Amino acid sequence: MAHTYHELKGKTIQELRELAKAAENQEAVQGYSQMNKEHLLPALCKALGVPIHEHHDVVGIDKPAIKAQIRELKKKRDAAMEAHDAGALKVVRRQIHRLNRQIRAHVAP
Repeated sequence: MAHTYHELKGKTIQELRELAKAAENQEAVQGYSQMNKEHLLPALCKALGVPIHEHHDVVGIDKPAIKAQIRELKKKRDAAMEAHDAGALKVVRRQIHRLNRQIRAHVAP
């Protein structure tokens, strides 16, 4: 049975310990009965081959292009900070914020 990080995170410590007991890779979860959830979860993910971080897919936009725009805007932001130009800094920071919000709005659940 394939598990996801989100699914494992929602389980109780007792359920995680039962999964660790039945895991193929016992070396990764050695000492599972003494571990708390914070330590058992990454060890169990390693034993089961589950990616530790959740990745969300962005649908409907070109995320790499938007990220490139954000990198350029961050350069402008740094230049505005060096020049002590509050007006330009505010404009650039708002643009970065809008682009980040655009990415977050298109994340598939």
